[in-house]
Amino acid sequence: MNTIEGYGYSEFFKNQAEKLNLSYDLVPARVIEVHREQYKIVTDRKLNDAKLKGSLFYNDQVESIYPVIGDFVLVKENPYGDDIIYHVLDRKSKFSRLDTFYKKEQIIAVNFDYVFIVTSLNQDFNLKRIERYLASAWQSGGSPVVILTKSDLCSDVSSYLDKIEKTTIGVPIFIVSARTGEGIDQLKAFIKPFDTIALLGSSGVGKSSLINAISGEEIMKVNSIREDDSKGRHTTTHRQLIKLNNGTMIIDTPGMRELGMWEAEEGLDTTFKDIEELMLRCRFTDCSHESEPGCAVKEALENGELSMERWDNYMKLKKEAKYAEQKENIDMRLKEKARGKNLSKLQKKIKKGR
Repeated sequence: MNTIEGYGYSEFFKNQAEKLNLSYDLVPARVIEVHREQYKIVTDRKLNDAKLKGSLFYNDQVESIYPVIGDFVLVKENPYGDDIIYHVLDRKSKFSRLDTFYKKEQIIAVNFDYVFIVTSLNQDFNLKRIERYLASAWQSGGSPVVILTKSDLCSDVSSYLDKIEKTTIGVPIFIVSARTGEGIDQLKAFIKPFDTIALLGSSGVGKSSLINAISGEEIMKVNSIREDDSKGRHTTTHRQLIKLNNGTMIIDTPGMRELGMWEAEEGLDTTFKDIEELMLRCRFTDCSHESEPGCAVKEALENGELSMERWDNYMKLKKEAKYAEQKENIDMRLKEKARGKNLSKLQKKIKKGR
């Protein structure tokens, strides 16, 4: 499986490359590491460093689409140095968050099949954060899986399951321990050749230990955490795609405590399906769920069917998603414009043999 197909280069991507009809000397590659403006890629023939074609990507007139971890790109191979990235193929899935400093989309990972949401059975466990991850995971195009780690250090696993039950409707949940091996065999049902998994969670939840347990070998450095407050250091300092011996690929990311909503309306509707169904039972279709008679949401809050904490988090995430949607619409127009202009420039360069 040491081919680009072995790295997940499926018909979805092949068809794009064929339709572009650019040049025989551009070959497909997958981005497996990103270090600022330097990339590590894999092609059919080799693992190599790569950099962007400056005239295509560094253009002040358009908003370029830059490669991120997991992307499939078209490159010109260079036997004497860095390969040159010419084009980023459309993505089949994408996990993003709102960059709160620059107020724009920050892409975490792309082109994955599953999103493993990892949290530990200790003070890191945060239901609101899990709801955020789930909403973004459902929106991403990948299938979410919730993994609760460090079961060997937890004396009351059932209480955590009770808390998470309504939040994870339709989502597989696994209780695992990298130390004892509990739950690892069951989890391997999702560890398949050619598939890619995006691994998400806070620092110290045991993502690196989980990768080692799944792979059956020590391929990731593991740092200890302070068990009194469950704080951990960033073992993973940059995003990387790791290929296991069985052909499964895992995109490991630095721990994230904050995940601003980005383009997550549909994901929120799925994550909070119970609330969406309650809203349909309100007497008025434009119910604001505040003072109207016949409000099913108010009734559910009063009788305990819906917790105030879950309702408040739903409203907060909806507000964030609406703001992000406005920003995303602007970014989308810029990116579409950029893609059209860059393709035109790329085709002209290929024709000239440059």
